[in-house]
Amino acid sequence: MIAPDPLTPEGAAVIDLHEQLEDLEARTGEWPGADVVDLLGMWLAEFDFTREPAAARWVAGSVWVLRRQDRHEDVVSLWADETSALASLAQHARSNWDNVEGGDGIPDSPPARDRRAVDLYYGPKDERGDEDYWLYVDDIGRLASTVPAPDGFLFPDGASCARANSAAVFHPMTGPDDEGLPAIETGGVLVFAYLDADMQAVRVSVDLDTADEQVVRADGTIPLHVEVGNATVFSTGVRRVPTQSRPGLMRRLIRRVRRMRWWRGD
Repeated sequence: MIAPDPLTPEGAAVIDLHEQLEDLEARTGEWPGADVVDLLGMWLAEFDFTREPAAARWVAGSVWVLRRQDRHEDVVSLWADETSALASLAQHARSNWDNVEGGDGIPDSPPARDRRAVDLYYGPKDERGDEDYWLYVDDIGRLASTVPAPDGFLFPDGASCARANSAAVFHPMTGPDDEGLPAIETGGVLVFAYLDADMQAVRVSVDLDTADEQVVRADGTIPLHVEVGNATVFSTGVRRVPTQSRPGLMRRLIRRVRRMRWWRGD
């Protein structure tokens, strides 16, 4: 049986059609032919069957995808393994245990085992109400087009990339009391890699606000590809985030980097 992926446009479209047909059956008790044809006609009109796909190569890695949904949010996160994803889901269940406490077969306190806590909190798949989740392993990759983008954008060639890479600058912290973070600057892009005590993790952040214009596409996005080991964990076009919308710590780091550029005469 084919399970449509709700995270892809095609999968979401199939699920939407299924829901429309279910609504039709609920209203009429059947699938009236004329109504079904109308639904299919409108559904097919959303697709473009004339565009020729660009030749591409596949770059991919394996990752666990967790989608958690309720009345207030629809959150998608990526995890290196099923155990970590399940632990995150169980943490959410335990912090909201009062939503199910007192129900049939539900203990007063959440179980210590993650799987048991999740199963009790969400219940059987066909009986879930406002809250639900999907957890599955998938390939994360990209289709790298081998032809110019429709807007004419061309990423810098090999020689330009080599010049930018050779001019990369490392911005270290000046000491434990420094308010900034260690970062490498390449082509105006700042990549921070540091130990985060609050998150209890090695954290990697990318700031694109000062990226060189040569890597910015006409729609304002920047092609970004991230790998961990041999796995591609992120690959898409990203919009630059205005500096003022970032946390204060990051703003101070950006200002410090810009002062360094001024001192260097960049």
